[in-house]
Amino acid sequence: MDNLKTVARQAKQRLRTDFWKKYKSDMDGAQAEAEKCGRNANRVKSNMLNKVKTVIRGETQDDFYLKVKALLDEYGEVSDAIGRLTDKAYYDTLGYEEKGRYTMELSARYVAALEKYRREKEGT
Repeated sequence: MDNLKTVARQAKQRLRTDFWKKYKSDMDGAQAEAEKCGRNANRVKSNMLNKVKTVIRGETQDDFYLKVKALLDEYGEVSDAIGRLTDKAYYDTLGYEEKGRYTMELSARYVAALEKYRREKEGT
């Protein structure tokens, strides 16, 4: 029940601070800018919707994504990204099979973060 009260309180706060009016004006501005620049307005709209959902849920970006974003901003897409993102101290403690599993999991996380990064760059 406390969770429901908290969610209701947060919703009421968003209404008081004109959160939705600001969202609507930001959405209209972003769509107009996208159409002006020749980008897909629906993709921009979808990206903004995902950002608002993240704000409402109270989610934060994870540390791994922030590392990937910093790497991509500084160097772009590099061929040794997995090596740069590997935690060397932890990796050295793993056995042969565990190293392979760690590398595959890291690779999957990197691909997901890369896709998210590309979506963000297209939306801005």
